[in-house]
Amino acid sequence: MFKPNTTVACIVKCQNYFLLVEETEDGKQVYNQPAGHLEKDETLLAAAKRELYEETGLTLEPEALVGIYQSEVVAKKIQYLRFCYLIELDQQTLPKTQPQDDDITAAHWLTLEQIENKLDQMRSPLVKICLDDYLAGKRIPLSAIQSYL
Repeated sequence: MFKPNTTVACIVKCQNYFLLVEETEDGKQVYNQPAGHLEKDETLLAAAKRELYEETGLTLEPEALVGIYQSEVVAKKIQYLRFCYLIELDQQTLPKTQPQDDDITAAHWLTLEQIENKLDQMRSPLVKICLDDYLAGKRIPLSAIQSYL
């Protein structure tokens, strides 16, 4: 039976900055939104908040879903379903980050221009696709996803 990997991610925006995490994948430094895998008996929303905390040290509440994405890493023969959440902060200072996960090298607040200059260093094309959807105003209410765990 085929089972795609279910992942969650968070676009976190504060002022004109987006929060990305830096990590090592296959010996290369890459950037990603705070993201990770859904765990057993965990709702998608709870997974998004957990991954955000583990990778950045921040405890924040998503306010909407930007989109649901299906992708494949052909070389690894892995498919993913990614649920990308949105958090927009209106505070005047960027929150201090402190990754809790040893796999995360650092968390960075980057401008859109800085992200675009690092596109070849993104962990997945979904980082930019999700960001483009956010910038296009795509939003799905959190109530669109029902959990009966």
